[in-house]
Amino acid sequence: MSSNQRTLFQSWGCSVPHRDQSKTTSNRSKTTSDQRKTSSGQHKTTSDQHKTTSDQHKTTSDQHKTTSDQRKTTSDQHKTTSDQHKTTSDQRKTTSDQHKTTVSASERADRRSLWGETAAAPQHDEADDEDDDDVMLVAVFEAERSLQAGPEPGFDPSAGRVWIYPTNYPVRQYQLQICEAALLRNTLVCLPTGLGKTFIAAVLMYNYYRWFPAGKIVFMAPTKPLVAQQIQACYGVMGIPQQHMAELTGSTAAPQRRELWRSRRVFFLTPQVMVNDLSRNTCPAAQVKCVVIDEAHKATGNHAYCQVVRELCNQMQQFRVLALSATPGGDVKAVQQVISNLLISHIELRSEDSPDVQTHVHQRSLEKIVVPLGESLTRYQTQYLQVRHVMRGYDVRSG
Repeated sequence: MSSNQRTLFQSWGCSVPHRDQSKTTSNRSKTTSDQRKTSSGQHKTTSDQHKTTSDQHKTTSDQHKTTSDQRKTTSDQHKTTSDQHKTTSDQRKTTSDQHKTTVSASERADRRSLWGETAAAPQHDEADDEDDDDVMLVAVFEAERSLQAGPEPGFDPSAGRVWIYPTNYPVRQYQLQICEAALLRNTLVCLPTGLGKTFIAAVLMYNYYRWFPAGKIVFMAPTKPLVAQQIQACYGVMGIPQQHMAELTGSTAAPQRRELWRSRRVFFLTPQVMVNDLSRNTCPAAQVKCVVIDEAHKATGNHAYCQVVRELCNQMQQFRVLALSATPGGDVKAVQQVISNLLISHIELRSEDSPDVQTHVHQRSLEKIVVPLGESLTRYQTQYLQVRHVMRGYDVRSG
């Protein structure tokens, strides 16, 4: 700018600040530098964010790797458990083979008897230990075999799934409960006269008749009239075919009795006849599955009832006992004798005052009737009184 132009501007009141322009330019440069610095900081922040994201990706990758390692470890554990199960199964199989080998060895009588003394006396303590181990193995094997044993021989599983209770008569709850208990346990039934002991016996006999198609059912009573009464109950109440029932008495010939025991299944007899048939091997004791004993309170001492049960136990171990009595005994000792002699494990006791019996007990009226003695009884009475008078006078003179 020329001096004239500058003078003209000054005359208009304007100024031309040379340094201010330089300062503005400097400020602009500084602002640009700050912007660049800010941009550099942003780039740095973005770089840090990228780095953080990369670290997160790396951490996630490590977690995935750790999870994969855990899965691999779990798989190894499962494999180890499977190997252990397989090892256990092999050990059980080995033990079973050892048991089988031991039993085979026990069957050779020329070596030793496992349950008694050895055939040849051992010479060392080690031999004793081996024998004890053999005996123990056989005992374990026998116990396992008994636990795995099937149902009793002769038992029909299809028929044994249910038991039958007749509904052609009014159902009494106490009779139903007693029958259900007596099916599975040796039971002593104590009921007053007239409350259906014969009915309960018929139900039990019929179910064992069904469950054991080849078994023998026995009813014993001390008198023939009681035997005849039970025959009618089994036929009329439960419908047991008459051609399968037989009444045995002492007058029946021995060959006929043997044939009846062979061909019939349900038997009615007195205990003495049963004792005779068992002692003569006429009765197949191994086939007897159910024994019903009427008037069971007589089973004390060496009564025929006790002899029958003892003889059956000597020849077999599995048979059901049902004992019937209105008066099981006069005291605790007598009742305990009946329980022990008849192998009783359960007692069903009802009286006329029992809640489930009261509705079935009829009111009884007592009437006293005096019957005059006839001529013959009067003559005997007079003679008895004369003898008694003479004996009393003799006792007085002797005193």
